[in-house]
Amino acid sequence: MTPPTLTAAIAALLEGVSRKDLGQRAGKLSSVYRDGGTSAGIATRADALAYLVTRCPATYAATRAAFARVTEAVPDFSPSGLLDVGAGPGTAAWAARDAWPSVDAITLIEPNAVFRDLAARLLPDAEIIPGDLGVAKPSADLVTASYVLAELPEAAAAFIARDLWGSATKMLVLVEPGTPAGFARIRAARAALIAAGGHVAAPCTHDNTCPMAGNDWCHFSERLPRSREHMIAKGARVPFEDERYAYVAVSRASVMPPGFARIIKPVVENKPGITLPLCDASGLRDQFIARRDKDLIRSARKKEWGDLF
Repeated sequence: MTPPTLTAAIAALLEGVSRKDLGQRAGKLSSVYRDGGTSAGIATRADALAYLVTRCPATYAATRAAFARVTEAVPDFSPSGLLDVGAGPGTAAWAARDAWPSVDAITLIEPNAVFRDLAARLLPDAEIIPGDLGVAKPSADLVTASYVLAELPEAAAAFIARDLWGSATKMLVLVEPGTPAGFARIRAARAALIAAGGHVAAPCTHDNTCPMAGNDWCHFSERLPRSREHMIAKGARVPFEDERYAYVAVSRASVMPPGFARIIKPVVENKPGITLPLCDASGLRDQFIARRDKDLIRSARKKEWGDLF
């Protein structure tokens, strides 16, 4: 859920905006993103406002969930500076400040002037740099890029990840749509960053070669409530949506002690017990926990897709 301060800031920007026009623009944006389009479709302030209503909550939820996994894996990570590349209206910066109140200095790099204008309104204390991924970048403890690699050819993911890594003094976090194409870019970035000396903080609990193969892909899901504005704009009838995402967080320091696994798919519970689909240093495996194992089953019942085990 977006924080109340961000919700209020977006509501203020929507004052006097035609809801009919917002819905029409939201429909066009949804079609563009479904077809693999880019933020180049955001040409006017009205387009950007439609994005704020329809996509900002979901991208915030996914990015914030990824950051939560980083804080779980590296509880002593306390960044003071953030560099967000391809920042859009500053969604990831809001999520980072929520995850790490220590974040003080924020630098946003964004090529779209309309998004830069909204980011300046939503984050008046941020430094905003016009430009794309190729622009000269300052260093920061935490560097993020969310839903950015999806706009590039898959073959560019490794190169871009290494370039971003050069600016990250402590941690780089990449978030992409939870599709096979999104995961392919995350996997390529992950391999390049490990080769460059990085250590995976999340979701992986190891730095080994990714064991995913064939048509399978590693992704997670975050359920978030839809606001009234969101439901009107999208013509939605269900009061929630599920945002599927893939991500990787890579640290300069080794962070994950041995013995942990990540739950990479929904937990399966039936009469005999619970099955946890896991990934760890040994690879992919399903761990079955029988109901007769009272202590372990009690612990397993609290676990969900995306959790550590």
